[in-house]
Amino acid sequence: MAITFMQTTEKVDWRQVTDLLNGFGLTNCDSNETKQAFENSAEVVFVWEENQIIGCGRALSDRVSQAAIYNIAVDEKFHGQGIGKKIIQLLVEATKQCNIVLYTHPDTITWYEEQGFKVMKTGMAIYHPSHFQEMLEMGFI
Repeated sequence: MAITFMQTTEKVDWRQVTDLLNGFGLTNCDSNETKQAFENSAEVVFVWEENQIIGCGRALSDRVSQAAIYNIAVDEKFHGQGIGKKIIQLLVEATKQCNIVLYTHPDTITWYEEQGFKVMKTGMAIYHPSHFQEMLEMGFI
């Protein structure tokens, strides 16, 4: 089956994207909120196999000096095929004029280091009160 990478939100089934992200604990949004988040992003990548979205990612950016990558997810059946690397490459290429930060789960830090990212010493966050305890328990803080 052919795998296709698309950098547009056209014809996206937002329920599929939401289900993919929810499967990895990357969001608790509904499909309308997921749609809004991706449509408000500077760059997006969706990976399709036939009519199914099997991967995604997005970047926020001022398109001048700063960018941040979020919501990288690949269906587990497709892990180890270079799809996540390609998503990152496309987002980095689209924002290459910027400093790029990445927000990820503590368990995936090593993988992102393999993609060229460096662990920051000065990263900080203010978490929504409804997420604070979960972020603490998961090792984000």
